[in-house]
Amino acid sequence: MSGSGYQTLLDCRRRSRYLRQHGFTIDQIATILALDHPASPLRLYRHAAGLTAGQVVNAFHRLADSARAGLRESRLYEYENWPKQGRRPSPYTLHLLARIYGTQPACLLTSAMLATYTPRDQHILGQKDR
Repeated sequence: MSGSGYQTLLDCRRRSRYLRQHGFTIDQIATILALDHPASPLRLYRHAAGLTAGQVVNAFHRLADSARAGLRESRLYEYENWPKQGRRPSPYTLHLLARIYGTQPACLLTSAMLATYTPRDQHILGQKDR
């Protein structure tokens, strides 16, 4: 991670910890972080929740259906860098990440990102629980 990227991470962790201590929700914190950091909602939600990539991967594996593929940190970073680079996460993956972050799947995407999914997948992503 570059020096400025690491400083951004530290700033987001510090601010999200402070805001969580003062009763802000994860959704509110992600919105606040987005004001200063041009990152994807998926990355901002991870920072808002105060989790490292490794912690997310571990939580994902605890929640995941054993018949599906797991998640690696490198793949999580690809999801967080999409749509500029990386890969688009599946609706299943977004549902699990939303559970980990304490939000709804559609909150992890911008409206432009959500529009790249099929109407069926958009409906699935709009559901609160899967």
